[in-house]
Amino acid sequence: MPQRPPAPSFEALLDSAQAHALHLELRDVYAVGEEREVYDAFLRDGSVPADDSEYWSGWLPLVERTVARGVKVRRARIVSEPVTDYIRFEHAITDANLRAGEQVRWLPRRRASTLALPGNDFWLIDDRLVRWNLFSGDGEALEPDHTDDPQAVKLCAEAFRSVWDLATDHADYRI
Repeated sequence: MPQRPPAPSFEALLDSAQAHALHLELRDVYAVGEEREVYDAFLRDGSVPADDSEYWSGWLPLVERTVARGVKVRRARIVSEPVTDYIRFEHAITDANLRAGEQVRWLPRRRASTLALPGNDFWLIDDRLVRWNLFSGDGEALEPDHTDDPQAVKLCAEAFRSVWDLATDHADYRI
């Protein structure tokens, strides 16, 4: 059986987008290694990384140039309430995402009960490619996967749109 190529990088994904890049986050806790230092600082004193910090150095410029090409970058988060410390951290740093041009909405998990959702976080690019963001049980990032299978693309497109329609804009979501 031939081995699948690795999932595209975020840079390759967003650079390939023509109309939209949609991201659905389903977890209440992520344990992503490169966030440890800024997350610990947030827990200590509520501080968040500046837009020009090393933390944002790859992501914000990528989003800015993607949005400048006319691509809509949307992120929806389904969260349990009361929220975890990690979600409080994400909420606190989201203003940087907005300044870069992302649109972000939040959906309390209790309002998602009747939605058909995939089992993993994903990025959907132009309704043609899904990148699955995979995590271990304790939130550590695993090697991502991807597919252009029409059924998976359809599931993710419908799931994202259902969540987006029910979700609250970041400016109005209070934790």
